[in-house]
Amino acid sequence: VQLQASGGGLVQAGGSLRLSCAASGDTFYGNAVSWFRQSPGKEREFVASISRNRGNTYYADSVKGRFTISRDFAKSTLYLQMNSLKPEDTAVYSCALKPGSISYDPSEYLYWGQGTQVTVSS
Repeated sequence: VQLQASGGGLVQAGGSLRLSCAASGDTFYGNAVSWFRQSPGKEREFVASISRNRGNTYYADSVKGRFTISRDFAKSTLYLQMNSLKPEDTAVYSCALKPGSISYDPSEYLYWGQGTQVTVSS
């Protein structure tokens, strides 16, 4: 399984970005996929996840109402639409995949994309 994240960049506070995570093959079937982020000096934290079957979505409280996770099976691509961005959203964002149910624990994920930098200026 290979995951490749893209779409990061520099944006002003209040702006929007859409991250993409392209996966090799039909890897979304039966697997949970998530976005995590990590800022310098901080631990990697859960951002959003989408479940393997029903496509139920889960968000960290800090991004709820601003970020939307989605996936396109035909394109084998995971998305993260980020609106109303804040300086505290600045981080390297990575997509990750694990078999079975979703988890908020990054150590349970087997496959990771390389990460894409998001910088929000005030």
